[in-house]
Amino acid sequence: MRELILLRHAHAEPATPGQSDLDRPLSPQGLAEAEAAARWLAGQGLVPDRVLCSPARRARETMEAVLGAIGYVEQRLEDRIYEATAGTLADLADQHREAERLLMVGHNPGFERLAALMHSGQSGDYRGMPTASVAVLTLPVDASIEPGVASLSAFWWP
Repeated sequence: MRELILLRHAHAEPATPGQSDLDRPLSPQGLAEAEAAARWLAGQGLVPDRVLCSPARRARETMEAVLGAIGYVEQRLEDRIYEATAGTLADLADQHREAERLLMVGHNPGFERLAALMHSGQSGDYRGMPTASVAVLTLPVDASIEPGVASLSAFWWP
């Protein structure tokens, strides 16, 4: 079996006038959420082989909090995660199937739709991934990412 871990970025500051959405940092609450998610992942022994992260500042800061708790692992910024559909995220995860445990750090609604699609086969089911929440999906080693292929083995939020 292999695992796909979806971590929604923690709570971000609202954009200031003229600030790009990509440049929004974590709020103090968000930093605490990211650190809590990092402790939970570490406590569960969920150390990924590879991390794919959205280029958005709030996602990068969430990833940095996780790596601070679990230690260094291979990491890549992946532009396609930002504003991605479930289909784009599935394709991206499929391209990294050699990673036995892949962590993706990104955004809703794409993450909650991908989790629902992989678990139930319906992208509209199981709506809701709060900020800094973690969905752990388990699937067969050789399986492609497709509807209904995975089981939701854990779901956590701060």
